[in-house]
Amino acid sequence: MEYVTQILEVLALAFVFLLGTAVLGIVLFYIIDRTQPGDAIRRNYPVIGRFRGLFTKLGEFFRQYFFAMDREEMPFNRAQRDWVAHATRGKDNTVAFGSTRNLGVPGTPIFVPAVFPPLDGQFAATVPMEIGPGAALPYKAKSIFNISGMSYGAISRPAVEALSRGAAQAGIWLNTGEGGLSPYHLTGGCDIVYQIGTAKYGVRDAGGHLSDEKLRAVSDNPCVRMFEIKLAQGAKPGKGGILPGAKVDAEVARIRGIAVGEDSISPNRHAEVDDFGDLLDMIGHIRRVTGRPVGFKTVIGSSQAWEPFFELVAARGEDCAPDFITIDGGEGGTGAAPMPLMDLVGMPLRDALPRMVDLRDRYGLKDRIRMIASGKLVNPGDVAWALCAGADFVTSARGFMFSLGCIQALKCNRNTCPTGITTHDPYLQRGLVVEDKYVKVASYARSIVKEVETIAHSVGVAEPRLMRRRHVRLVQANGTSIRFNEIRPSYSPDAPL
Repeated sequence: MEYVTQILEVLALAFVFLLGTAVLGIVLFYIIDRTQPGDAIRRNYPVIGRFRGLFTKLGEFFRQYFFAMDREEMPFNRAQRDWVAHATRGKDNTVAFGSTRNLGVPGTPIFVPAVFPPLDGQFAATVPMEIGPGAALPYKAKSIFNISGMSYGAISRPAVEALSRGAAQAGIWLNTGEGGLSPYHLTGGCDIVYQIGTAKYGVRDAGGHLSDEKLRAVSDNPCVRMFEIKLAQGAKPGKGGILPGAKVDAEVARIRGIAVGEDSISPNRHAEVDDFGDLLDMIGHIRRVTGRPVGFKTVIGSSQAWEPFFELVAARGEDCAPDFITIDGGEGGTGAAPMPLMDLVGMPLRDALPRMVDLRDRYGLKDRIRMIASGKLVNPGDVAWALCAGADFVTSARGFMFSLGCIQALKCNRNTCPTGITTHDPYLQRGLVVEDKYVKVASYARSIVKEVETIAHSVGVAEPRLMRRRHVRLVQANGTSIRFNEIRPSYSPDAPL
């Protein structure tokens, strides 16, 4: 009995201590809130005003897991993410009972099945396509679906390794992003597209200018198959890349040629490219130095602004043309960007892509310039639509982030990514197991290609790139649908310029 009494006394003392600590804490918070000048709610409602900020932050969590419907969430809804998650397992991705997609939403693509589709033995298999026939070392790309630019630094070492190994297994290319070529890009031995951003990381001299010596050194690596000049990306047209200083460790700094711990901010454009003539000169120069196909990535705001470019290519001759053009939609994503640019600047891909395809075709460059679509294309329907619109290839960054395990925590710019994808914190990185994730990367890529081929087979063509705008209908505001080619007819030689 005496022993029990002693325990009760200890518990009572502990309770008094905890109660006293709590009261002291409340008093301190009251004084701090009442005297601080920055938050009116906390100043007028000390202590309890703090719950507003807490609930605001928790709202994002509750919406994602409890309140948002499968197809409501932004930027990617649960249905899109779940499809990727199922695809990464490399197993059956069929569903039961019926579609949960609202087919009445304006702009929804509906593919047109053939009355008498090919027999199963006549499957719509993807055929490799050559890029850069005029380059010393043209590139024959095997897949219609590839990995878009994600820089080492913006994403972690294990993430880059998993992408490299997965890309090699699936037979697709991996774009380095503007952060330069790291050893981890080469881990899997996959095909590499080296992106040259406005800061020219990895191929710059001491003054920040393009270095022919470093270009040759990069191109000496047989894995590097093409070079992409980055003019703009969808999430921040008119502004250069932003890598927060928290992510610039010693290795990132060495690869990029910048200072440790300082924000890495690229110029908003290439200083030596003032017009389309300069752009063509730069493309030609890099192609001569490296022997590799060279193209560029951009975001458009008006197709009319690009007509002089194609006129100049026609005047100079096809030899001066870029080998490919990557069109990024204004809805594209990134690790860090100003909200006005992310929300308000740049034409959406579904408007921009067909405009640029038509311009290319109008000037007779269809077989010379390959068109690559990029921007929120993560599911088979998105990819199939882009091919119908005229794309030759599709690239995705966020789709492959989902295949790595991204949960859309929206913390890419804070070095606190809970899945280890966009952080350099070793503790968080250990959650990303390369041996597991690279298999999922490859399975996702294969699943996309397989299901796009299924759509192509259904509409009655022998290869996905043979799909045309007549093979897809777009839902209108009144609930009816119209063939895509009626809304935006493809260019034909008989059409007026």
